[in-house]
This record gives sequence, C-alpha cells and structure tokens, in this order.
Amino acid sequence: NSALYTRELTADRVNLISVGHLEGPLQVTAKTRYTQQEAEATVEPLPGGRIRMVFTEPQRAVTPGQAVVFYDGDLVLGGGTICP
Repeated sequence: NSALYTRELTADRVNLISVGHLEGPLQVTAKTRYTQQEAEATVEPLPGGRIRMVFTEPQRAVTPGQAVVFYDGDLVLGGGTICP
C-alpha cells in the first residue's frame, strides 16, 4: 500500500486558466482526482510547457494519464495531464 503514495509528479499539456504563465515556484492546492480533497503543493514550470508539482504530504494513486488541477483558494489556476 505504501508504494501507491508519491510526493511529486510531472504534467504536460498544461492549460493555465487564471494566470498567463508561471515564472517560478508557486504555492497552491491541487487535486489529482475529482472527489479528492485539495492538498497543499508547490508547482513550478519546466521546459517545454510542463510542470513539476511537489505535495507537502504524499498523495495516493497518482496515475499517469489522469488530470491534475491546481488552485489559489477558489480560483482555478490551471491543470495538466500527469506524465508516466
């Protein structure tokens, strides 16, 4: 069961909604499943329009091909597709 947990992910096909671009690391909350509670994380830009997200606490069953969505309070900042 512990092998199902991870603290970080990489995502591509990123769609930024409420910000024009990410200039550096940003504190956010994020979800990797629709029914999941938001979890504290840091998101940072990577080359090629990808992002790296590091969660404060390990998250269960982060699955490649699924979406990750990140927020600033009630504001959706963006999202992307989790990479393998």
